[in-house]
Amino acid sequence: MANTLVNRAATDRNLNNIFKLSLNFFRSFSTESPLPPSPSPSASKKPKRKKKKNLFEVAQFLPKWGLGYHMAKTHWTGVSYEITKINLYKDGRHGKAWGIVHKDGLAAADAPKKISGVHKRCWKYIPNLIKSLGSEPSLAKPSENVSKDSAQAA
Repeated sequence: MANTLVNRAATDRNLNNIFKLSLNFFRSFSTESPLPPSPSPSASKKPKRKKKKNLFEVAQFLPKWGLGYHMAKTHWTGVSYEITKINLYKDGRHGKAWGIVHKDGLAAADAPKKISGVHKRCWKYIPNLIKSLGSEPSLAKPSENVSKDSAQAA
């Protein structure tokens, strides 16, 4: 009885192997490719688009949350705001902001006004404009003292 079970198992294995071979034979003639086409390496390494930032996400890395610094929308040319006041909501990414409008580096208004569009993701920091909240007078005084000292020495 044990011999018949062993012989039957051996014939079952042979039948399974023959069945698998016949299926593989028929698959080779099919019109579809056996493996899905792999994406090209250049398409899979496509650089991700950098997420643009709203005004508060730009200001959070500046000292005092950007007070006194100039910021502008990316599509503006020659126009920026000098930030004078920021009210943040609890999450730190939303709120309200006020500032003085500057056109071509010169103040276009005396009083600050509420900045519109602060939540839109198109803001940038303008690094080449000087902070005007207290930095300009301190720069002028030492140069005056140096010129007075040089005039007295001569």
